[in-house]
Amino acid sequence: MKLTQRYLWLAALTVAVIILLTLMAAPLATKLSSGSTYSRAPDGYGAWYAFMAKRGTPIERWQKPDLPGVKSQASQSKIPNSMTLLRVHNQLDYDSLYYREREWVEAGNKLVMLGVRQPVTEANFSTVPESQTGKVKIETRRRRQFQAKEEIRLADRFGAIVWEQKLGKGKVIYATTPHLAANAYQDEPGNYKFLAQLVSEGSKSIFVDEYIHGYKDKEAIVAEGKDSWITYLAKTPLVSIFVQAGVILLVLVLANNRRLGQPVTLASPTVDNSEAYIQALAGVLQKANSSEFVVEAIGKEEQIQLQKALGLGTTPIDRETLINAWVQQTGRPAAELQQVLELQSTKRRISEQELLSWLGKWQRVNQLR
Repeated sequence: MKLTQRYLWLAALTVAVIILLTLMAAPLATKLSSGSTYSRAPDGYGAWYAFMAKRGTPIERWQKPDLPGVKSQASQSKIPNSMTLLRVHNQLDYDSLYYREREWVEAGNKLVMLGVRQPVTEANFSTVPESQTGKVKIETRRRRQFQAKEEIRLADRFGAIVWEQKLGKGKVIYATTPHLAANAYQDEPGNYKFLAQLVSEGSKSIFVDEYIHGYKDKEAIVAEGKDSWITYLAKTPLVSIFVQAGVILLVLVLANNRRLGQPVTLASPTVDNSEAYIQALAGVLQKANSSEFVVEAIGKEEQIQLQKALGLGTTPIDRETLINAWVQQTGRPAAELQQVLELQSTKRRISEQELLSWLGKWQRVNQLR
């Protein structure tokens, strides 16, 4: 059954609108969800939140604009103490405490702020400094220069990574990295335990700020006047309403009986012989379970590309020379490259899962070169 040109135009317009809305919304959504305990992405904190709940730690998600235990008209005398609020930012200016936040901390509460902007130093991007809970993996070159009135919680010779500042009866803890206990570090128990120690010590209740990530409870939504479409439309400018009405009218016109030109005969798609050959060969290799051929072919090509990136030309060189050049130029451990090179030299049949894992390691090597 042939579709009429009218419906083809309608479908094209719909797809274009969806693509446009996706491109506009995706960056904002990604930025908001970074650091959220609702996020399962590598930069989310869902796994750490589950880790805390499993330990039996009294922790809650905070989805209000006010601080825990404080109403908008609260005075300092009414502020409860022994509370901790964790905030995970992307990049936050160091001197960014508002008056009410400072008042809340001085009453005897603790504010933990991850992702505080500090200068970039000559430190390696990936380091593993020691803490009271074990080794903590840190992936940032940003460091805080040591200050006399600040207590250092985690540091190396280039400066402080985590430090605290006392304010009245409470304190603020800062960290230069927003990914201290993100989902990407689930295999680093020291990271999870270290953040758990920071938020737990001296606290009766712990809250994670989800309001800064766009999550709001029902009371907050009602307070902001966004509890219904009627309230939303009442606050929407007339120009915006007219634009929305115009778009809807245009879609209706195109959907009814407007033809935009004569039908065009579609040409038959051209078959890409090279792509067809590659797909056929891949199918044969998969059925024959010839993983060793795949590993050898891909491994040789990946090694040549890595040599070119390291300035070693395209003529295959011995493994030791390649590894030494990799370590010298990237500062990464030799074991990372040695693992992928050893597998292709064994020339043995491996499982599909091992093959995928090996390809993933090559991808990481390419990202770090």
